[in-house]
Amino acid sequence: MEYLASDKIAIVDLATRDISEDELDEDLVLDKIGGAAITRHLYDTYESAQSNDNGPIVLGTGLLTGTLVPGASLGVMTAKSPSTGKISHVPLNLDAGMELKYSGFDYIVIKGKADKPVYLWVHDGILDINDADDLWGKDTWTATDHLRSEMGDDLIQVLSIGEAGEKVSDLAQVGINYWQSPDRLGFGKLFGLKNLKLIAIRGMGLLEISEPEAFVEDCAEVIAAIRSNPASQKQGIAAAAAALGEEDLGDWLGPLTHRHMACFNTPVATNTFIFTDEDPTLLKESTAAEPGFLLTDIAPLVSLKNAGLSAKDAGMVLKACAKYGIDGAAVAELTAKSGLTDPGEIEKTFPDLKGPVESAGNSIFSPWAAIGQDINGNWERRQAVAYILGLHPVWFQMATEISDEKLLDLAGLGTEMEFTLDTLNEVIEDILA
Repeated sequence: MEYLASDKIAIVDLATRDISEDELDEDLVLDKIGGAAITRHLYDTYESAQSNDNGPIVLGTGLLTGTLVPGASLGVMTAKSPSTGKISHVPLNLDAGMELKYSGFDYIVIKGKADKPVYLWVHDGILDINDADDLWGKDTWTATDHLRSEMGDDLIQVLSIGEAGEKVSDLAQVGINYWQSPDRLGFGKLFGLKNLKLIAIRGMGLLEISEPEAFVEDCAEVIAAIRSNPASQKQGIAAAAAALGEEDLGDWLGPLTHRHMACFNTPVATNTFIFTDEDPTLLKESTAAEPGFLLTDIAPLVSLKNAGLSAKDAGMVLKACAKYGIDGAAVAELTAKSGLTDPGEIEKTFPDLKGPVESAGNSIFSPWAAIGQDINGNWERRQAVAYILGLHPVWFQMATEISDEKLLDLAGLGTEMEFTLDTLNEVIEDILA
């Protein structure tokens, strides 16, 4: 495939350490479009008959990920969820999806189990399997620092597990760099089952666009339409929470809020950095080693707030969750049942926490974007469009200015291929079946 792609699919066998490559066939793109539809296709193609717990993990990006289309930040990770038992999809947010898009691979299939801890290093169209003996046992923050220092590049995106994943906890989460990810479905356990400590991704490639001038002009029109909506001026996780039905989070977080941060090319910043150990009004760089935490998930905040924790204590709990590699929403749900409110006491419970938890939801998509929403056909369809084309799922719920037809027009301008609404509907129906 010539446009909006690297034209490479990597197939990694951790058991044999064999790595092979396939081309991204244009017929597959015409049939499945991209993102979650193709990752699901690849999952079905490479599913292992040996064990349901050791099936493949597939990484990929949407057709528009990494482009000028607003909100085009999303990567996707597809596997069989230990939490729901369904073949499910977890979004890769922040800059991870964009880096994967530019890494030189469109999709990565990871199968088998390594005989000892390993990590994958994905960059410049090259994929290496490296020993992770010196990383195993490290928390996610330490592992990220170690990897970036070793490679000499702080822009590397790191998808890693902590102690929870290494111990194959059902509540283990794959984190992104230092932060909690949208993984509410136990994918961290799957990494642990494969002896896969982390995946390091660096994107230095380029994307060719079929009709660049028309593509840029249409993107500019979409951006102008979005900016005309007053909702696009609201920033931060509290604003996203209010749009999704949780309106009183802002006052609770306000005294600790330092700044807001958007995922790649997303018009609304849905993440908020809070200072738990520093003055939140500080403008210069803090001298504290760990002054705060980036809040990326609404549900655990709401649960911890409702359990009676202060915003600072909630931030401390979620920081501990991120380092340990355990799902913050699950911890918050179980914490509410236990009645614990002290961060240190909550952290002590991590090794013994077990599911099931309601926060995993029942959808094939991570419920990370479902606060205040009924998980019904309309929500799932909107999520499917986001996961197929590569759009930020929380922001896309609010971006009513962007029609499916406009997105398909942009996909056509970018690829020199024709995508119809009928095709999109068929793809959505297929992955939701």
